[in-house]
Amino acid sequence: MTNTKKPTSTTLLEQAHTHMPLGVADSYRYWGEDNTVFVKSMKGCQITDSDDQVFVDFRLAYGPIILGYRDNRVDEQVIRTITERGTISGFSTDLDSDVVSLIKSLCPNIEKMRFANSGTEAVIGAVRTARGFTGRNKVVVVEGGFHGLYDEMMWKSDVDNWDSAIEDKPEIIPFGAGIPESTREHQESVPLNDFAAIDDVFARLGDDIAAIVIEPIMGNCGSIAATQEYMQKLRDICDQHGAMLIMDEVKTGFRVAKGGVQELYGIKADLTTYAKAMGNGYPVAAFGGRSDVMDKISFDKDGVTHGGTYTANMIALSAAKATLTVLSETDALETINKVGADIQQVLSRVFDKFGIEHRFAGPDSMFGVHFGNEVPQNYRDWKKTDSELYTKFAFNLIANGVMLEPDSREPWFICEAHKDMDLNWLEDVANKAMEKALND
Repeated sequence: MTNTKKPTSTTLLEQAHTHMPLGVADSYRYWGEDNTVFVKSMKGCQITDSDDQVFVDFRLAYGPIILGYRDNRVDEQVIRTITERGTISGFSTDLDSDVVSLIKSLCPNIEKMRFANSGTEAVIGAVRTARGFTGRNKVVVVEGGFHGLYDEMMWKSDVDNWDSAIEDKPEIIPFGAGIPESTREHQESVPLNDFAAIDDVFARLGDDIAAIVIEPIMGNCGSIAATQEYMQKLRDICDQHGAMLIMDEVKTGFRVAKGGVQELYGIKADLTTYAKAMGNGYPVAAFGGRSDVMDKISFDKDGVTHGGTYTANMIALSAAKATLTVLSETDALETINKVGADIQQVLSRVFDKFGIEHRFAGPDSMFGVHFGNEVPQNYRDWKKTDSELYTKFAFNLIANGVMLEPDSREPWFICEAHKDMDLNWLEDVANKAMEKALND
């Protein structure tokens, strides 16, 4: 068991409250006065908190860590770049094309790319480019997806407070205050795997739909996935109406397969966003796709503007080059998938022992756990799962040295370094966590 009293963490949070709202640099890092985590060090698949408690980590910073924390193969290349070349110049370097060439060798859907610094920036660039290319305004998003922290994408279906017995569908609400109502003007929301909803929105607005934006495997919704037929439907209807299909692969890119989710479905997007796993923890992102669409980014009178001071900085690109080289040339992803499958077998034995109906969703490298007798087909189905039991179970895991997000909408992320984890230990911890969850 980890300690319930964490004197150093408590002191750090008290101090941080005087400097930052909620005492954290990212609102989602605030887990309350007693549970907010302050990390002291990281290595492999483990993190050590400020009170020297060690956790096997399945959060992995929401997915960027694909090889392991402080992976020497990546860090050594970054250090070499910093010491021998520098970090940023405001000009181009050979690393730009080196990284795009690597991505193109893995992802046939990419013909040309631009870089960004975060998933949010990549989505902004992709959506703007789609609008510039089509000359249209409307963007269709799929419920349960998360596409970054900018106003237009910060409208969500309020499934948490939805009563399906008396309401036909969840209310669309902003993520919080400060998001103008006007930013919703050009956004339309549809449920995942719902053919009728897609037909309806195109029947109403097809002439002004610039793009559909979708996470085919939803990284913020327990890895609930689009069906093969649904993805083909999106591809076909976009082609029919001249709209762009944007696949947000910020979480799935270079994680679920070398070619990302599009390798699994065999369907190409017009534009794709990447981030997270492409740099093993370094802040790097990109968007790209069809050459004719990307070439809309230009100084022409009707060209799309894109740039950024830190875009394609040498720290980020050297990390991306090293990470993508490892993923391309080794069996790292095969190892990750095997470990993920083994962990699901462990968890399934535990759940069966206690008579807990359960289903896993998504690929082995970022699987979701859902307590119920069906795999959810969309965000509204997630509401039917026993997420309260999951949260109790998750907090009990954390108390016993297994770190994860205590919300079933977040997947279990696996990295290559998890191959050295003791599965017997994990099974023992999971047994204790579930027993306590059921008895509390």
